[in-house]
Amino acid sequence: MKKSMKFGIVAAIAAMVAAPLVPSAATAAPTAAAAAGTAAATKSGPTSIAYVEVNNDQLANVGRYTLSGGANAFDVAIIFAANINWNGSKAVLVNNDKVQATLDNAATQIRPLQAKGIKVSLSVLGNHQGAGIANFPTQAAASDFASQIAATVSKYGLDGVDLDDEYSDYGANGTPQPNQQSIGWLITALRAQMPGKLISFYDIGPASSSLSQSSSTIGSKLDYAWNPYYGTYSAPSIPGLGKDRLSAAAVDIQNTSQSTAVSLAQRTKADGYGVFMTYNLPGGDKSAYVSALTQKLYGQAASYR
Repeated sequence: MKKSMKFGIVAAIAAMVAAPLVPSAATAAPTAAAAAGTAAATKSGPTSIAYVEVNNDQLANVGRYTLSGGANAFDVAIIFAANINWNGSKAVLVNNDKVQATLDNAATQIRPLQAKGIKVSLSVLGNHQGAGIANFPTQAAASDFASQIAATVSKYGLDGVDLDDEYSDYGANGTPQPNQQSIGWLITALRAQMPGKLISFYDIGPASSSLSQSSSTIGSKLDYAWNPYYGTYSAPSIPGLGKDRLSAAAVDIQNTSQSTAVSLAQRTKADGYGVFMTYNLPGGDKSAYVSALTQKLYGQAASYR
């Protein structure tokens, strides 16, 4: 699983756009209050992303952070992570027991977030078996995997998917090496099969290289992309995806120092990037850290409720 700066992206961890749905550099998503006809709290600033390692922590914790004006501190919660396994003939989507439990307990882990206006996506990444998002041998194979993702998103009432090109070990089990077409095939199929859903990209791996050289037609089918190296500031370069859909900042809440995170938040706001990505939101009250970020991003403190 991902750690700060991927710990150099060294640790091999075990198993584990269509109009965008979440406003960036604008207002928070509608809350339950808005649905009830009362005034909804809003905020002005980047769309805030919170990855949660559900092997260790509860996804529902994302919804406990609220800005002083009443809006959500986080706009998108990402379940980290489902895996891409190899079954001997094709890539298959597999959930470990903790991911599956999060999905099965949607009533307590997912629906309360959505009721607040927080979108919930599922991250998918490789599992050291040779299958990944960058080596589909044919367009049909990519479409088949997209169908598996779409079925899971539909079954569990999710708001989208996050694509992560890590830990695939391309070539293992006789699998092919990455090619330039795979990520485009997959994004195109996902957009066709999940109209109106979020598709985000963790900008790393062979798929990143392919997307950086892709046409804006492919890039425009993505909602968001972000820097994958925690504690650093570097925007992805994907044709068709403007800075309002990018996070140059990458913050690991459990491993990036608060001073560094605050500096990245300041730069994000000053440079006009529309997304701010955080990873590894733990259980318990981290409102001092989160609040230091939201003060820079939105001019509001955050509390834990």
